[in-house]
Amino acid sequence: MAHIPCVLPAPSASPEKMRLLVIEDQVMVRDFVAQLCREQFAGAEVAEASDGRSGVELCSRLRPHIVLLDLDLPDGDGLDRIPEIRQRAPDTKIVVITSHSDDYAIHRSLEAGVAAFVDKCSQPIEAVGDAISEVAAGRTFHSPSVARTWARLWRDPHAFTKLLSLREQEVLRLLGEGFHNDTVAERLGVSPKTILSHRRNIMAKLGVHSTPELIRYAFKKGFTRLRQDEPAG
Repeated sequence: MAHIPCVLPAPSASPEKMRLLVIEDQVMVRDFVAQLCREQFAGAEVAEASDGRSGVELCSRLRPHIVLLDLDLPDGDGLDRIPEIRQRAPDTKIVVITSHSDDYAIHRSLEAGVAAFVDKCSQPIEAVGDAISEVAAGRTFHSPSVARTWARLWRDPHAFTKLLSLREQEVLRLLGEGFHNDTVAERLGVSPKTILSHRRNIMAKLGVHSTPELIRYAFKKGFTRLRQDEPAG
């Protein structure tokens, strides 16, 4: 009888440990979200960062599967960090967790391709775990406010998403924060004359007739999150 060698199956590779990064400046919120992640996703590696810069640096080392990103960070808007995060960790999925469900934040988040948007004001803490589970499974997760806002913007012929170019939206954001034309021009690398032209076009398209009215519009739609009585600094 011929000898038949016994071939053992190769050991199955153990599933890769989930790596999560929480970027949130409020200590209590950050600790709470990180603890929820550790409890709900056993064995997950959970890192924490208190600002955008350190969060981006952690992305280079950790290469997280999912980043839970707050928008109000001490060193700027969290959405501004998304290109840097993707440059350091191209496969990372972004879950926005914020109390700002305004038009501009939702528009920018969806345009940036975030995988999930959790509204702190209208959703329970369990929504964070649900969002992570959905994103880990290759799906998306958005709070009900996202669907309502997106539908309203899509229906409204006068929505800024239809009237303003991306550059005009960027200019409006800086003007809404109270910066003068020269400062906006310097930040965007163009001439003050170009910013003045953008400003006139924006006001004409939106049907506003004064700088205070323009700033109120920017505040109402979420282009700036400064309080109206707070200086830009």
